[in-house]
Amino acid sequence: MTALNNSTLSGLGTFEVAARLGSFTQAAQHLHITTGAVSQQIRQLESNLLFPLFNRHSRGIRLTEQGQQLYSVVSQSLSDIEQVITQLQQPTTEGEIRLKLTPSFAFKWLVPRLQNFYQQYPEIKIQTFAEGALVDHQDTSFDLVIDYCRLPDGCKSDSSTLLISEYLQPVMSPDYKAQFDWHDKECWKQVALLHDAMPWREASQDFEWHYWFKKMKISANSQQGHYFNRTDMAMAAAEAGLGVAMARCALIKDDFATGKLVSPFTPIPANAGYYLIQHRHSQAIEYFIAWLQHVAAEFHVST
Repeated sequence: MTALNNSTLSGLGTFEVAARLGSFTQAAQHLHITTGAVSQQIRQLESNLLFPLFNRHSRGIRLTEQGQQLYSVVSQSLSDIEQVITQLQQPTTEGEIRLKLTPSFAFKWLVPRLQNFYQQYPEIKIQTFAEGALVDHQDTSFDLVIDYCRLPDGCKSDSSTLLISEYLQPVMSPDYKAQFDWHDKECWKQVALLHDAMPWREASQDFEWHYWFKKMKISANSQQGHYFNRTDMAMAAAEAGLGVAMARCALIKDDFATGKLVSPFTPIPANAGYYLIQHRHSQAIEYFIAWLQHVAAEFHVST
């Protein structure tokens, strides 16, 4: 087995450039050394490896079969190293934070409160990514992740802490509320349920309504109604009078304050919550985490 000594490692870098450009001369220009130096490093590498990497001919060079196999591995490895270095460099930029979270939590909770953070820390910039209903909280290309997960297991990450313990409450438009006697449990046979079909991975599509009916001791079909892949979409449908959405209380403060949504029911613990997962450390990140925890501590639910 050939040892990867300093000479071999250095030669592999030169080899990758020569193989990629298909020319010792172009490799020399790229590396800012002479063509002779490139040729010498390649010959030394071939001597160390005990097999030829290039066929040399009057028109230039061509990879041998062994050289082609080695190049595919070396080029991928160098690409992986470059990607990791780029990721590691990003969070070291003071004053920048890459945050990933669900669109519902971003639109209904975080964004309306961000101005308060910027007033305190105008030099810190937050890059917010909320492209999917489900969040991959193991994605380490982000500094912080906020994800909705079940209690008490959380998001199954050593770096996760509970930010908000959530409550569930059926919500509807004022007009829809007036159509039923909500003290009569038989009304649920006529009510249209609005579901967040993807509260977290592995959850059944009707999980939240099934959970609420069980807690309230109501015998009703939790699978009927309309399904959405985001809880804020279900809440918007309820506001439009389409039915009753199972809302998360952290997300409905503004809708209740404006009277767009109402509820004849008191909230119950959701047995789930929003977790904060930290992948990087910097002064800016610590300031933002402290602010998030302070704002989240002000979240109260009247039960």
